[in-house]
Amino acid sequence: MEFELLNFLLKVYHYASWLINCHYIRKFRHLQYNSYSMRVLSTIIFLLVSTCWSIAQPGYKIEFKINGWKDTTVYLGYSFWDQTYIKDTAKVNSQGAFFFDGSKTLPQGMYFLVLSQSKIFDFVIGNDQQFNLETSNEDYIRNVKLTGDEDNKLFFENMTFNMERHKEAEPFIKILQDSTLAKDDPAKKTAQESFSKVNEKVMAYQNQLIAKYPTTLTARLLKSSKQIEIPGPPKKADGSIDSTFQFRYYREHFFDNFDLADEALLRLPKVIYKDKVKEYLERLFVPDPDTITRAIIKLADKAKKNQETYKYLVWNCLVNYQAPEIMGLDRVYVNLYDKYYASGEMDFWINSTVKKNIKDY
Repeated sequence: MEFELLNFLLKVYHYASWLINCHYIRKFRHLQYNSYSMRVLSTIIFLLVSTCWSIAQPGYKIEFKINGWKDTTVYLGYSFWDQTYIKDTAKVNSQGAFFFDGSKTLPQGMYFLVLSQSKIFDFVIGNDQQFNLETSNEDYIRNVKLTGDEDNKLFFENMTFNMERHKEAEPFIKILQDSTLAKDDPAKKTAQESFSKVNEKVMAYQNQLIAKYPTTLTARLLKSSKQIEIPGPPKKADGSIDSTFQFRYYREHFFDNFDLADEALLRLPKVIYKDKVKEYLERLFVPDPDTITRAIIKLADKAKKNQETYKYLVWNCLVNYQAPEIMGLDRVYVNLYDKYYASGEMDFWINSTVKKNIKDY
């Protein structure tokens, strides 16, 4: 969209330049052709084009200033496919300032700073990839000041809010964990009620954030961890309760809050993508190879909107059923190989050597 706008404004600029220099412009009844008008029109168009050009700039540039740091080296890290990687390196000057930049945009996800082989703090990389972050080593999270990125503003505000609610809940948690008190002790009942109220505050805050900023990575991360609300079971025609309804509903809506095609969910410190798929397959289906295969195909169809999630989901499921604990489920491995690898479906990223190794296993 930004590049389309840029092209449009460039065309406007060239056309206006031609029009200004054309002697026919003098014939327009309501236009006073003079040097001042020409300068104003040219300036307006130039500013429009310049603004659009700045918006459309590719790549990333993230500028940091961390009070308390100086004259050292810091790394930009991220997690992907169960592994941790270093993406970039920067030199911190005597004022604690440094930056990371590149000509190509970064894949969305959660990233972190590494100093002296220690992870310092997380932040998100979403749509806005040119921003400034300032903080202090006295408290990296609470002292954050951001310019140019709403996503990280929401991310750090949420973390600060959670820390405050955790502090509020600490005395109630202490009572609930007190083994010297009986389960039916009035103090525990009161503590449980108070703790529930704190939890309700957290849920209300996160729900509001998700509703107001649904496309931000912060909102997508929060939504991905939300539990499915299961309605009460309906009655059958004979008046009896449908005892399997809630299980079927839970299985059918298991991924309502979790977008299997969101590549950013692969770049998190915790492997929630892998764990989510594993829970779905192992807890909600009978251990039958054909049943499991059909379930995986259904998930793969959802993940196929994005090549990274597509290849990750299929590969991860293939590996999981390479040597299953339950006898007979190795048939899932064969089924997945036939459908996705032998067929050439995964040739966009897998080479012939790996494909042969999969077949010969």
